[in-house]
Amino acid sequence: MGGHSHWATVKRHKGAQDVKRGKIFTRIIREVAIAARSGADPDGNPRLRLAIMKAKEANMPGDTLKKAIQRGTGELPGLVYEEFNLEAYGPGGTGILMEITSDNRNRTVAELRNLLTKNHGNMAEAGAVSWQFHKKGLLAIEKTSVDEDTLMSLVLDAGAEDVKVGDKSFEVITDPHYFEQVKKALVDAKIATSFAEVAYVPQNTIRLEEKAAEQMLKLMEVLDEHDDVQKVHANFDISDEVMEKVAAAG
Repeated sequence: MGGHSHWATVKRHKGAQDVKRGKIFTRIIREVAIAARSGADPDGNPRLRLAIMKAKEANMPGDTLKKAIQRGTGELPGLVYEEFNLEAYGPGGTGILMEITSDNRNRTVAELRNLLTKNHGNMAEAGAVSWQFHKKGLLAIEKTSVDEDTLMSLVLDAGAEDVKVGDKSFEVITDPHYFEQVKKALVDAKIATSFAEVAYVPQNTIRLEEKAAEQMLKLMEVLDEHDDVQKVHANFDISDEVMEKVAAAG
């Protein structure tokens, strides 16, 4: 299991899905607005379609969603956000890739550089880390929800590339183009996902033990809480046993 599902797991242990409800809405509003720049019709705009799906899953009010789309198309005034990625190194030489939306790049970069320095990390040059990741659809399903053969048959028929088996959950990997239809197949089969999004998936992972694992998860939490960080990805691997110890200590 890579850093994505581990990070989702630790957030659930902390009892905070994406930190706070307001934080979720802030992220989704930015995502919707940026996606809507390419057109307000979700049928012809896959990125907007995914953002709207995420907004509905978070129970975002329809009026809030509509205004976010209108800000993106320019019908309503609002801040203009720039999208870019930042790369960093974390404890144990782990690679970190942050997806950013900001109305002030220089401020955001300075703030994140400072957070990294204070939490056992450091900023990396562009391209130093990103080559280790591929953009994929990633869905995590608890093992108690479905048996392996049923899941494998269902998601592969829907277009998934691979299913990885962990101690307590399955990770379904898809090409981003097939993410929606794989997720729909799971929804139609009433199989719940504990994590589902298009993410940067590491090609290889770095195993972290207790001290480095604790530092890494703290760094992920600090970065995740920054207003301009939409998503944070990393190539760490932590055993379920160590994860439980770290989560219990936190």
